[in-house]
Amino acid sequence: MKRRKFIAATAVLLASPRCLWAQRKSRRIGFLAIGDGSGLALNPAERVFLDGLRRYGWTDGNLIIEFRFSHPADRLPASVADLLALNPDVLVAAGPAAALALKSATATIPIVFVAVADPVRLGLVQSLSRPGGNITGIATNVPEDFFGKRVEILRELVPGASKIAILINPKNPMLYLVEETRNMARRLGIELLTVEAASAEELDSAFASASAQNADAIIDFGDPLTYVEAPRIIALAAKHRLPANYLFRVYANGGLSVYGADTADLFRRAGSFVDRILKGTKPADLPVEQPTKFELIINMKTAKALGLTVPPSLLVRADEVIE
Repeated sequence: MKRRKFIAATAVLLASPRCLWAQRKSRRIGFLAIGDGSGLALNPAERVFLDGLRRYGWTDGNLIIEFRFSHPADRLPASVADLLALNPDVLVAAGPAAALALKSATATIPIVFVAVADPVRLGLVQSLSRPGGNITGIATNVPEDFFGKRVEILRELVPGASKIAILINPKNPMLYLVEETRNMARRLGIELLTVEAASAEELDSAFASASAQNADAIIDFGDPLTYVEAPRIIALAAKHRLPANYLFRVYANGGLSVYGADTADLFRRAGSFVDRILKGTKPADLPVEQPTKFELIINMKTAKALGLTVPPSLLVRADEVIE
């Protein structure tokens, strides 16, 4: 009998942590993003987040995920209130607007943000190494010359470019980066124009403004609004024959060029943060991580439609070339 009890006890000790956690009651995650409000708008990068959770044994059997998408932004407070009412174990925020909204709403529920360019400057964390409080996550902090590289990519695609427009949402909390980009463009002998769109309806006039100002190309600054409206923006760039550079892979289907952090990798890594928090680690003890993978994508079909010759030097650097 003693031997039988010993074997049973040993079997419990040798059971994998993954199995032990799977046997516990379901935990709940609240996921907040800026989407179309349908509740079915998980993009490919965000779907990778679910794959990241499965790697740590979190499945439909032991984890409930409540999704809230708020677009337009005036629906954000209601979405935040909905999630907090569910009393989740962890909140996940996709992007800076969602992260700021959740941090303002709770100082106790752990929050993991994903794809926030500068969480320190936004006041989300005290520092990358010591976040403090109830929030941590994965930033998209990039080298100082990151936006300068986006300008350089367009200069290589359009060698004679002297004016480049940058499409911004005036409500974006990261707009201070525009001035830094303007200074970098000036050093390259390029005038950086800004065109604004705070709603989908204003996108047409923003591109018309860029064209009226004789812009040679356009950069999408990167914003939840423009992300959701990617197909429309690609179509407008084609209509006005403006070579463009975008921040996210979602634009690669028709967009001329993409350069930015691999957001799918960021969301995959977010699964590790959620796993550790659900198993007892405090957000304050989890340093903010930064991107390790960047991707350059060139769409040759779009380049041909615009009459552009893509230099071999750019093709060699590209992570993906779409024929």
